[in-house]
Amino acid sequence: MKCYAKYYFDGVGTLTLGEDDGKLTDLHFASSGTHPGGDLMMSETPLLAEACRQLGEYFTGERKSFELPLAPKGTPFQLRCWEALLRIPYGATTTYGDIARAVGSPKGFRAVGLANNRNPIAIIIPCHRVIGSDGKLVGFGGGLDVKSFLLMHEAQHLNQ
Repeated sequence: MKCYAKYYFDGVGTLTLGEDDGKLTDLHFASSGTHPGGDLMMSETPLLAEACRQLGEYFTGERKSFELPLAPKGTPFQLRCWEALLRIPYGATTTYGDIARAVGSPKGFRAVGLANNRNPIAIIIPCHRVIGSDGKLVGFGGGLDVKSFLLMHEAQHLNQ
């Protein structure tokens, strides 16, 4: 049974985290209006508490990577894209085209954008680190202001 819990973090607002069978399945922004849907079983589990702790460390600049069991649900292409996102270093950015080439679909930058849009575990699977080929911030479920905040936050804490 899936369990969900809500947590508040300065700069990004309320996040809803979800887990199923001991693996993190969801991290959604309240501001985006998206959520897992259906009836939410609100219950903090040890995994959700650990995810919240690690997110807290991330937001204070103490953590640069997450150590959580993940189970995002998606198509094989989406899963390949999300795996590629996990390889983007903290504080770095890449483009949709770069991700498309990394997953073996060099002309699939639009499909990569759609996969990013469907990323069910934002921040932890760092889709915020993907920018347009012109260097502009484009598309993010939490809003461009949150994407900008996350990138500036990482840049500020990169060498600490």
